[in-house]
Amino acid sequence: MSALKDIYSPVFYDKLSAILDRALPEFDKIRFMSRIYRDGFEHKELKDRMRHTAKAMHCFMPEDFNETVPVLQHIIKHLREATIGEDSLAYMFLPDYIETYGINNYDAAIKALEFTTQFTSCEFAVRPFLLQYPDQMMDQMKAWSLHENHKVRRLASEGSRPRLPWAMAIPYLKKDPTAVLPLLENLKNDPSEWVRRSVANNINDIAKDNPGVVIELAKQWKGSSKETDAIIKHGCRTLLKQAHPEVLRIYGLDSTHMILSNFEIITPTVKMGDSVEFTFMIENRDSTPQTVRLEYGLYYKKSKGHLARKVFKISERIFQPGEKSTIVRKQSFRPITTRVFYPGDHELSLIVNGEEKSIAKFELI
Repeated sequence: MSALKDIYSPVFYDKLSAILDRALPEFDKIRFMSRIYRDGFEHKELKDRMRHTAKAMHCFMPEDFNETVPVLQHIIKHLREATIGEDSLAYMFLPDYIETYGINNYDAAIKALEFTTQFTSCEFAVRPFLLQYPDQMMDQMKAWSLHENHKVRRLASEGSRPRLPWAMAIPYLKKDPTAVLPLLENLKNDPSEWVRRSVANNINDIAKDNPGVVIELAKQWKGSSKETDAIIKHGCRTLLKQAHPEVLRIYGLDSTHMILSNFEIITPTVKMGDSVEFTFMIENRDSTPQTVRLEYGLYYKKSKGHLARKVFKISERIFQPGEKSTIVRKQSFRPITTRVFYPGDHELSLIVNGEEKSIAKFELI
């Protein structure tokens, strides 16, 4: 299996060179390739290769960033004509170019970000601008939230996430997300599901530092529309996993009459690479239908020997009076890049409407 950084391959650079040769009068493929394959290219990770590509292209670009803007438009025009790179991760070196060489030319960079994000997302590239020009950029993000193009509207939401993964955090938005709320308000009924999902992810980011803000937002938005309900529910996912009492009340999640039984770890000893399997029964003993959110917590053994819980959702649905269901689930211990597994005792718990009901041990060998 090839690494993600290998999207920057000889085939990629051949295709890119053909486009740059058409778009840039001074382009020299031999010189460009020599600049790419140096400075330890093979050891560079994805984002380093992205920046490295932007720097190699800069050798053939205008020094004045004002003159760069139409050149970038010309490059994107040729890429579209060749049906290459639209929404491609590899071509996010173009936003990286704007971030690197346009940071001190605000007006020209904003114009470049607006048209470039319609080709490949500029969500990472806007972050340094949010830090250097906080008030101007938040006004711009709000304006973008009303743009006719859904990719620009998504940039307003995704780019302003306080904790955007793989990107630099925005400390002032983590501390106080008030400036983000108007643009989220503009986007809560957006016709694009892609945009609405970004809004939900932004709300979930806010919840990690300012749960009270999200709880108030949930109260205001809940019931407005089917789409808005989906946004706020997804945006509250961290608070639901944390069993935040007020969020549980908002969604009517009460475990009082839900009875859990027959909990069993089917595989009490699990080999590295296999799965832990477990089963249980859940029953609604109330006389009214109950919304039931079922989750399990896996207490992973960490490098220092302590256990740390990660919560996984099983399902959420309405149980009729007297309804019961037997659940069987597996959780894999196949090696993954985002988690290191350590042999020894682990624990698995069952969570009903935010309340941890039962816990059992198993051993990973």
